[in-house]
Amino acid sequence: MDKKKYFLEIFRKAERKYGKAEKRLAGEGWGAAWKILVATIMSAQSRDETTIPVAEELFRKYGSLEKLADAKYEDVLKIFKSLNYNLTKAKNVIAAAKYIRNKGRVPEEIDELIKIPGVGRKTANLVRWEAFGEHGICVDTHVHRISNVLGFVKTKTPEQTERELEKIVPRRLWGKVNRVFVLWGKDVRGRSRERILARIGL
Repeated sequence: MDKKKYFLEIFRKAERKYGKAEKRLAGEGWGAAWKILVATIMSAQSRDETTIPVAEELFRKYGSLEKLADAKYEDVLKIFKSLNYNLTKAKNVIAAAKYIRNKGRVPEEIDELIKIPGVGRKTANLVRWEAFGEHGICVDTHVHRISNVLGFVKTKTPEQTERELEKIVPRRLWGKVNRVFVLWGKDVRGRSRERILARIGL
């Protein structure tokens, strides 16, 4: 099987359905790179519908990186009360703000981004794409699940999925994979190949 051809056939159908959807994901629409990074840290294991209003409240209270870096943990935790893993996330966003302030900028390089508290490869790739237009495949649970169920990859971890997808996905599409697959994944639960493909008319 030509995996590149197989991927493109399915991705084109999925993109037609989900590519122009108006639904906003947690890492989108913030403008400033530091806000994109912070909102993405906040979104881990939390629904976008929950994360976005919490992030909006956070940025209203702390309108600059400097203010967030100087924030009190207890005050941020109050804002984060509806987020999963809020104790860790409150600690990480303050530490991330301090790190970026000391660095002088949000780094573009993935090896530098993953040094920031709360940032793994998924967040780093999303920030690179949303903030800097740098191509990277952001693999969350939806991308990992759909890619394995449909046979694009046969992997056990998101990082393995990222590496394998890089071999079959044209680079021009790397930044688009996450949004399309996340919306697709939210639309269909479970690991039924038939149900996943039926959502895009296959």
